[in-house]
Amino acid sequence: MRDRMLTADVPLGPFEGTKITVYSAKGKNARLHVRRECGQLRATNVTTTEVPLNADVVDRFCSGCADWGPRVRPSSGLGIFMNALGGAGLLHELQAYAEPDEDVYWTQDEVRAAAELLHSERGAADEDDDEDDGLWEARREAEELQERVLSRWRHAAGSLHRAQAAIAHFPWLTDWARPHVSAKESYLKVLRAQVALFVKPSGLVVAAAAATLEKPSLPIDDPAFAVLSNSSRISAGLNALWRSWQYSAERGWEGPESRSVSRYGLVHGIRSNKKGRAEALEGAAQLIQSWEDEARAGAAATDSTPTVWVTARLPEAAEEPLHGGAPGVLGGLDRWTLGVVVTWTVTADWGRRTLTLRVPALVADRLLDPSGSLACEPGGSEAVATEAGQGQPDSVRPGVFDDTAVFDRQPVTPAHLRALRNFSYAADQLYIVFSTSGGAEVLPLEVIERRLAQGWLGVIVAGALDLPESVISPWIKEVVPAPEADDDPSSGYGGARQGGHFGADLDLAAGAKEVARRTYREHDKEHNLRLLAMARGVSDLRSLDTGPSGMLPLAVWEGLLAPAPLDLSPFRPPSADRWRSGSDLPLGVLGQVQIYATNSDPKFEGKGHSPLCRHTRDRGLAASDDLLTLADVLARDDWDWCSKCGGYAVRRLTDTQLSYYRAAHRLHDIAGQLDDEGTHRVPVDPDALLKQLEEFADWEPGGHEDCDWDGSWRWYEVIRDLRRRAERKRGHAAS
Repeated sequence: MRDRMLTADVPLGPFEGTKITVYSAKGKNARLHVRRECGQLRATNVTTTEVPLNADVVDRFCSGCADWGPRVRPSSGLGIFMNALGGAGLLHELQAYAEPDEDVYWTQDEVRAAAELLHSERGAADEDDDEDDGLWEARREAEELQERVLSRWRHAAGSLHRAQAAIAHFPWLTDWARPHVSAKESYLKVLRAQVALFVKPSGLVVAAAAATLEKPSLPIDDPAFAVLSNSSRISAGLNALWRSWQYSAERGWEGPESRSVSRYGLVHGIRSNKKGRAEALEGAAQLIQSWEDEARAGAAATDSTPTVWVTARLPEAAEEPLHGGAPGVLGGLDRWTLGVVVTWTVTADWGRRTLTLRVPALVADRLLDPSGSLACEPGGSEAVATEAGQGQPDSVRPGVFDDTAVFDRQPVTPAHLRALRNFSYAADQLYIVFSTSGGAEVLPLEVIERRLAQGWLGVIVAGALDLPESVISPWIKEVVPAPEADDDPSSGYGGARQGGHFGADLDLAAGAKEVARRTYREHDKEHNLRLLAMARGVSDLRSLDTGPSGMLPLAVWEGLLAPAPLDLSPFRPPSADRWRSGSDLPLGVLGQVQIYATNSDPKFEGKGHSPLCRHTRDRGLAASDDLLTLADVLARDDWDWCSKCGGYAVRRLTDTQLSYYRAAHRLHDIAGQLDDEGTHRVPVDPDALLKQLEEFADWEPGGHEDCDWDGSWRWYEVIRDLRRRAERKRGHAAS
């Protein structure tokens, strides 16, 4: 098996026979390439062919294209499988840490000698000792070797975990990979035995006893510590000494000599020649020795024979096969826990991060403490074997993520989504899903995972990358780049209300252009626009919030929401205040326009802000935000809104809503001209106003005729009233 390359012997399982596109020079035996731009494809005349994926085709791949296998959608089932194999995936992991590395090598005798030296009583010479320089150097080299062996074991365990976890998602690889996995397991056992030479089981039991000790009574009045000044500083120093000692004692496997250095923290900042410093160091050494004696007595009082069975689950956060350099499943464990794993593990299922240990009672008590770094429960190898037999994850296969017929789609499972996250760099934030309980929905990936944990049964219909290119591509060409004329559409007042750009920054088209404008990396623009297209169909945009880890890009939120509040003057009742007086027009199709605010309750402390306001740190919508409608906003006037953002963001208007918004402002402007008799105004032309009103005689929102929309009677009543007033003004002007 070539390093990191897909070869003909790798089983393709259910993906065998899948149609893929390849490129080649002319010739029956020409090498196949999965990329048209492959550097090894140097022919002038290139043939493009669709072939079934099988061993013969794989065997003809060029060495460069065999690194990752066929190029397919990365979020498809085949794409996930290929990503799991190639690069730093399974094919690489099966060869890594399978034998000693010639560049990182040591003999068993070297490891044993280093361990014996570190276990010797001369383990912790302090700074005042005149120890032989050769011994210091030898100890330093022994400690370096200890860390190298420990690091190698941790990395090897992480590599084995990643390999077994990948195989669990694709079980047809099990038999083929078994010899390679066996070699990795054998090498891991060798490394574990070498690490175990550095670990004293008795030291682990003493550390467990040290963790149970209560803080003792500290000798604050002891004259030996007078150099520390007053009693307050003595108390603080001795408390810090106790915490430092216990922290070191309960988290390591080294002997007491390694913790004697803690005493120097007590005299930190005191000159070495100051009178009383030596007495303070001696007093600290005696205290530490008394605590060491108490810990050893506690360990001796219990049975150190490993008799208690414990099942441990290693941390899950390290399950990221694509990050090959990390120590993996053992990366977050302290040295004491690592020592326990090395010393008392009986069986290990690294793929499922499950260990079975047989430990002394005192160690078991500490492992089972909820505050520990391992999730542990009482139980032995039989319980683990039963759980492992029942916990086989569902394999990734065609019909879960692929572009197969929706009729043939298979229900998605938590294991499928874990494979998607672990092996595909193209996991989308949003997916169209279908279930009998919710119908067709657009859901964030985190929401799908939560529903699956609660027993939800549904299928994934499409992700953002799956949206039809025939529809998306023409739309993106309209949006990117945005025309200069629409770079800053006006939503102003006065004459601008008559122009075609009035309110243009509020509609869906402006939202798409805003996404393109606010997405700074070119290769992200198409993806963000695809997310926007999916999110537009969601009834409540707050459902798209999944917390900081899965939050939609801010540019997408800006495409869904218009940051500026709407001008609602046309819909307010008439008032003596000319600046707030309205035309009492009905909200009509605008009544149910959604409004989102961080706080809509005037009685609640703090102003309401738009989710896009700088005071909210441009976070976008959160599930805890408030949802109102324009009708709610217009129903009261005691809102406590932010003066910078207007207090809320409005969901972008449809063409019908925008046309009605514009028409309402035109009528409001006409009413304002008829009401304003000031000498400073340009004389009103009644005929021009009547002509404008005539345009509204048969007007319907969005151009829909015979549409019985809410408030239509009031709309036409206002038009009739304005027409009568304009005709009277024309009559007065004629006389």
